[in-house]
Amino acid sequence: MAKYSIVVPFHNEEENVTALYARLKQAMEQVGDSFELVLVEDGSSDRTYKLLEEIAAVDSRVLVVKLRRNFGQTSALAAGFDHASGEFILAMDGDLQHDPNDIPNFIEKLEEGYDVVSGWRKVRIDNLMMRRIPSHCANWLMAKLSGVDIHDFGTTFKAYRREVIQNIPLYGEMHRFIPALASWYGASICEIPIRNMNRERGKSHYGIGRTFRVFFDLLTIRFLLKYMGRPLHFFGGFGALGIMVGSVISAILLGMKVLQPHQNVMDQHGPLFVIGAVLIVAGIQMLAIGLLGELLVRHYHTGQQRTPYAVQRLVRLNSAEEQSMISDRD
Repeated sequence: MAKYSIVVPFHNEEENVTALYARLKQAMEQVGDSFELVLVEDGSSDRTYKLLEEIAAVDSRVLVVKLRRNFGQTSALAAGFDHASGEFILAMDGDLQHDPNDIPNFIEKLEEGYDVVSGWRKVRIDNLMMRRIPSHCANWLMAKLSGVDIHDFGTTFKAYRREVIQNIPLYGEMHRFIPALASWYGASICEIPIRNMNRERGKSHYGIGRTFRVFFDLLTIRFLLKYMGRPLHFFGGFGALGIMVGSVISAILLGMKVLQPHQNVMDQHGPLFVIGAVLIVAGIQMLAIGLLGELLVRHYHTGQQRTPYAVQRLVRLNSAEEQSMISDRD
């Protein structure tokens, strides 16, 4: 079993595959310990898989995980983590914007005893309006809502102890929140500066729409971190508030009817009666539907140990070179 596993997801990166492999190989050979490269092909439409297959055919330290379609970065990372065998697992992007020469700095922190080491693009060279400002705002909010004091949640370039990353279920676009989720499990986290390199070749997959999705994910992560083990404290609060206010309104109207039996309450206070009834029903529904929905989500992703990806084949030299996965696990 290798000591270090380097997980890299690829999607339409044919122009960067060979160069990144050469740089990773050189950097890890200088480290001196045993390693493996887990290269995940995430449903590319170009020659990415063909190039990865050629690399795996000549290097037994390379495992190629080919997914059946494009599942997204989080699912591709989850597939890589599941198939990695190393004691320590490092993850990075496949677009050459992460420098493999930074890997020894991650390893140094892992050896010091940290469970998660997160990269920090301290000096960014991205577009100011489209990348840096939205990213700064999102990272500030993530730090405040999660309670994890790091500067850069968005970068994939991170290192983990195997036992930590295996306890974190990944789905949706949760990869950027791994440090926050790890902190919930009591993991020790640190941050190190990394180089922010220009994309040399290929087309960026980043869009401004991705920034907006992050803000929705923030609400999810805040709920997961604070109410994962006690969802009734969240839904019950709003539900109880609605039921209480609706009950007070209904009680007042009932009292008016009892004290003034000849008064037509519906004619004089019809809207208030409707508001009270709606608040009671809405409170009950929010409590029931919210709890039921969260229990179903947790059961789907954790209870049955379902994976958010489906593997088509695994490729490794000197083993079963191509293993077809019969069951689709999505």
